[in-house]
Formats: sequence, structure tokens, C-alpha cells
Amino acid sequence: MLSQLMNFLRTCFRPGSDRYARAGSDGGGRQDGLLWYKDSGQHLNGEFSMAVVQANNLLEDQSQLESGSLSSHESGPYGTFVGVYDGHGGPETSRFINDHLFHHLKRFTAEQQSMSVDVIRKAFQATEEGFMSLVAKQWQMKPQIAAVGSCCLVGVICNGSIYVANLGDSRAVLGRVVKATGEVLAMQLSTEHNAALESVRQELHSLHPDDSKIVVLKHNVWRVKGLIQVSRSIGDVYLKKAEFNREPLYAKFRLREPFKRPILSSEPSISVYQLQPHDQFVIFASDGLWEHLSNQEAVDIVQNNPRNASARRLVKAALQEAAKKREMRYSDLKKIDRGVRRHFHDDITVIVVFLDSNLVSRASSVRFNNISVRGGGITLPPNTLAPCATPTEGGGT
Repeated sequence: MLSQLMNFLRTCFRPGSDRYARAGSDGGGRQDGLLWYKDSGQHLNGEFSMAVVQANNLLEDQSQLESGSLSSHESGPYGTFVGVYDGHGGPETSRFINDHLFHHLKRFTAEQQSMSVDVIRKAFQATEEGFMSLVAKQWQMKPQIAAVGSCCLVGVICNGSIYVANLGDSRAVLGRVVKATGEVLAMQLSTEHNAALESVRQELHSLHPDDSKIVVLKHNVWRVKGLIQVSRSIGDVYLKKAEFNREPLYAKFRLREPFKRPILSSEPSISVYQLQPHDQFVIFASDGLWEHLSNQEAVDIVQNNPRNASARRLVKAALQEAAKKREMRYSDLKKIDRGVRRHFHDDITVIVVFLDSNLVSRASSVRFNNISVRGGGITLPPNTLAPCATPTEGGGT
């Protein structure tokens, strides 16, 4: 009976492919069970490939690729924006970022008339403040929204440079050709904020010298306050503002002692790299991919295969590794439905952006028809806050 109901829901609420591609888009993706993919598309600086596989009952990963004008003025600058938003505790925050961050970025770019680290930082800040306002409005009716958050990985290609901004543990990896040997080496572009890293634990201890339990080893996993693996995020307001860390929030989220300063940060790590002719592609992915593949393994898979379907190929490689770890066949793993699937792997989002050096080096004033694609999944009605979801269940968080 339950399986019949789930099949009925899936049939009713499966989106049309155009659900994920808005006006002026490069076309929608395709759905194959829990896998959504767009094997090939064209952005301002080359080709791209996207894929998303759902594991949670409600897809917590959100993602987008926007190419064309990066400003609310059509005069530009022009470039490509990539966003991967790995939510935890529910889908609200990642959906909010998907709906607001790029618009904030375009507004600040228009104000400054150029792309910069400052523009990106302001866009992150405005998105965080917007979500905090939403939590404040909904807190009385829906207190668990204070325990929903998201990692946030952004790449902006503009004027021959790539800006990479990150909160949390998603990752951007560049594939770069070594001229002497012809091999392609992986170069990580993003900085991660996961308590598994000793540098992150040291940062937390230095920020909270009076709190000996700022990071706790729980079930062999380091967690901030024993609750969450990432130290920086959008949302997770219950660990940023003490007034939201009280009843009626579930007891498992409430800290015994009130805190005076935010425990988690929303300040992104931002790096800028000048792109070189031997830079081939960048892989943007949520930690669901990197749990199963190393940076170099992912780069080798992209480099040693046709560009078409690169993202889908990476997702399949991760799922094959996940199946192998559980001593099961990949074909059997694919039969497991969402929700139960989360016991085997996380939601996984991958966007591979290829870099055509001729297109990367051209002026950012060159016009390009705007394209806009969002990563997909099975969509359910909007009353979506999962009442039993906890940060410990949501991905690497």
C-alpha cells in the first residue's frame, strides 16, 4: 500500500522538464527515477553539464547555472555564475538561496559596475539577512525552520578570472593540464568549513576560548556543539541567534547554556584565480560526491571521457562507490527509493563547467543571450518542512 502511494505521489508531482529552466534558458533537463540531468549546454565561456541525484525524502540540494549578464543592467559585465547549495535539516534554506542569491549579486554588481570579492560578499550577506528575516516571521508558527540551513558554493567566471566563494563543505576543483606531460591535475579552488578538519576545529577554539565543548567528537564524527559538522552556513539561525535557541524548538537542537556570540558564521571564504589557457574545466559539487571520489579521481573521469554527460558520469561513479562500500550491486542501489536511499548516500549535485580559453579571455562586455538552468529532482507540495529532520541526517552536516 505504501509503495503504491509513493508511486502515485511521484507520478502526480514529478515536474515537467521545463520546471527547472526559466525564460531564456538553455532548455530543461531530464528525469530518470531519482536522477535529474542535463548532459550538455552552452554558457558564455564554453560548455557545461549538470546532474543531481536525490537521496533524501525531500531534495535538500539546490543548484543553478546562470550565464550572460551578471548585472541588473544589461550593459554587463557578462560571465557565468554557478551555485551549489547543499541544505540540511530541510530544503527551505537551499531553496531560498536559489531564489535570492544571484539576484542580490546582480544588484550589487550594478551598483559597483564591476564584479569583485566585495560584490560576492555583500550578496552572501544579503541572502543570510533575508533568510534570518524569514525565520523571524515564521518562528512562532514553524519554529523548526530555525534549525534549517545550507552550505553555499558559488563560482563566478568574469573578465578571465574565476571567483570561488564557499560556506560549508561543498567543493570546486579545477582540472589543469601540465604542459610538460599532458596530464591533467586536480587543483582545489574552494576552502571548506567542516569540523573534521583540524584547522576548522582550531579556528572554532580560538573564536570560543571559554567553551571547551565548542567541538565534540560524537559517534566518531567531529560536530560543532555536538550538532552539526559545518562551521559556516546560510541559515542555522538556532546557532547564530540565542533568541531562536529555546522552546518551542525541539529539545535536541537546544543548547543547555545560552550563547553570547554566534556559534556558526556566514562569512564566506572567497578566492580569485586568473584563468590560464591550460585550465580545462571546473567541477562544482556538494559533499555527496566527494565522500566517494577524490579530487583527482573526479578530474580523471571528466578528462578521460567525452564532455557530454560528464556530470552524470561523475554521479554514477560516486553511486558505484557507494554500492561497493555496502557490498551491493549498483543496479540494486538504483532501485532503492528516496528517503531509504539516504542510508546509502547523500543527495549529490554536480556541475561541470568547461573552459574554452578563446571564450574565457574575451572581454566581459561581449553580449550573450542569458541562460538560466536549475538542477532538479522530484518536487512535492510546498508544506515541506520535514518535522523529524535533524542536521545530523542532512548530508555532511
